[in-house]
Amino acid sequence: MAGVETKLVGREEDGMRLDRWFKSHYASLPHSRLEKLLRSGQVRVDGGRAKSHTRISAGQAIRVPPLQAMDVAAPKKREGLSAADRKFLADITLYEDNDLLILNKPSGIAVQGGSKTVRHIDGLLERLGDGPETRPRLVHRLDRDTSGVLVVAKRRSIAARLGKAFQTRSVRKIYWAVVDGVPRPPQGKIDAALVKAPGPEGDRVRKARAGEQDVAQSAVTYYSVNDRAGQQAAFVTLKPVTGRQHQLRAHMAMIGHPILGDAKYGPHGTEAVPEGVENRLHLHARRISFPHPAGEGVVDVTAPLPDHMRRTFALFGFPEKDQDRLAELNSAGRGQ
Repeated sequence: MAGVETKLVGREEDGMRLDRWFKSHYASLPHSRLEKLLRSGQVRVDGGRAKSHTRISAGQAIRVPPLQAMDVAAPKKREGLSAADRKFLADITLYEDNDLLILNKPSGIAVQGGSKTVRHIDGLLERLGDGPETRPRLVHRLDRDTSGVLVVAKRRSIAARLGKAFQTRSVRKIYWAVVDGVPRPPQGKIDAALVKAPGPEGDRVRKARAGEQDVAQSAVTYYSVNDRAGQQAAFVTLKPVTGRQHQLRAHMAMIGHPILGDAKYGPHGTEAVPEGVENRLHLHARRISFPHPAGEGVVDVTAPLPDHMRRTFALFGFPEKDQDRLAELNSAGRGQ
């Protein structure tokens, strides 16, 4: 048994979640054990009680109670990336500098692991860098079946700065989607708070009901119809003001125009998409822009469409060229 320790939060750890700090320093400590230590007040931050999601700041003192040997066992030796995985990451890299790595995440690959997910982006990133302090880390998330721009920080301090940028909404995100039918009016704002609803097929979100203010998360999305195929389908640009789980998918379904190929929020079966369209999610994180965390200039990156969406665009005659400029004009016209 080790004695009580007091550890100071390092500069590179500023803004980190407390549970991630423990994961970095005590890799073998089970999350359930950490939660018990937090509930009983044995883990403290600057002398006060804390929760696993508490954000810590550089210089704060973390009280670490005596831990059993099994809790602090040395982590397994980290495996390096295979040549195939290195090529995969290189092929999907859209932008890279000393601080950032921005990827064009393919549809169908998870961003993070789960009980049935072996290969995922975060797992690949974990094998890069020289250790916990320097390994690249995710700044935000995309659903498994959503493709497009994914921002990665090359070290913890950059991740903390970008995390604050996302929280203050100084990051601008634009998504492209093909939806069932044609939304009316052609431009609008969806302001509908969301509540997570676990189910046998995984988590879903739904519109918050009266009396659920304590658990509801505010969610706002702007949409604009760029083109349409009669009344059958429409190409829309989506701008999320907030970043809730499944927000765009749930919001479009709420207004009666689910995203094509959305098995969770849209219709199921072969009738879910028009003839000739692949039954895959037609949602793509097209573009992201934000002030560079180093304080110089703005990062502005666009991701090309995935193949299945490009084929759908060709089928319906939706032009890909100049649509980014159209989205800019639509946003400016609505004061976004």
